[in-house]
Amino acid sequence: MKRSIDSLTKELRVFAKERDWEQFHSPKNLSMALVVEVSEILEIFQWLTPEESNKIKGEKLARVKEEIGDVMIYLTRLADCLSISPLEAAFEKLEKNRNKYPVDKARGNAKKYTEFDR
Repeated sequence: MKRSIDSLTKELRVFAKERDWEQFHSPKNLSMALVVEVSEILEIFQWLTPEESNKIKGEKLARVKEEIGDVMIYLTRLADCLSISPLEAAFEKLEKNRNKYPVDKARGNAKKYTEFDR
């Protein structure tokens, strides 16, 4: 089976339906679950230096991978419940960010676009 956002979405629908979990998968609940899973990623990196965070391996890396899987699952379910294509949403947001962060102003700094000289 080819793995794609569409195939993941379909598998998650079946997974939820088989367990009668659709009743719990409101946008509110899914967005709250998503935040919890993202916070579990943050917990892994919480006390690491930036350098240490770039070099995680072994068990820590395996934990990050698992939490990324959880985040992807909840994000995909949320998008599906709202009839949003996460891939299209990401491409649309990337285009907006290209306009907000032109290379000549954004290159090499972490300023927010509102801080750029106009």
